[in-house]
Amino acid sequence: MITTLSQAPDSIVLEPGQSLRTSVDAGAWLQLAEGRARVVSPPGWFGETVFMAETLLEEGEVHRLPHGGWIEVSALTPVHLRVHVPLASRASEPVEARPVMRFVRLLTGW
Repeated sequence: MITTLSQAPDSIVLEPGQSLRTSVDAGAWLQLAEGRARVVSPPGWFGETVFMAETLLEEGEVHRLPHGGWIEVSALTPVHLRVHVPLASRASEPVEARPVMRFVRLLTGW
């Protein structure tokens, strides 16, 4: 399942083996209301090496995402996940002000 955070519901239910790939803004956080899940962070750089951190979440834990980008949440058991968007989200910016939209416009000539 691939979605963007602006399309993702506040509450997500995954069965064991299911994964959710979604784009998140910096400062978003995930709250695992039920189950056990693996979260793979957005890619980051350490020198000239790309890395992705992996975090295991247990029921009741909260995981803050300091960097924006694409994450993957994989259910290890039945999962009920809540997604919290930062108050100062980029969603309030005009679409053309977002870096991704500027890049798409550059590529497509739109």
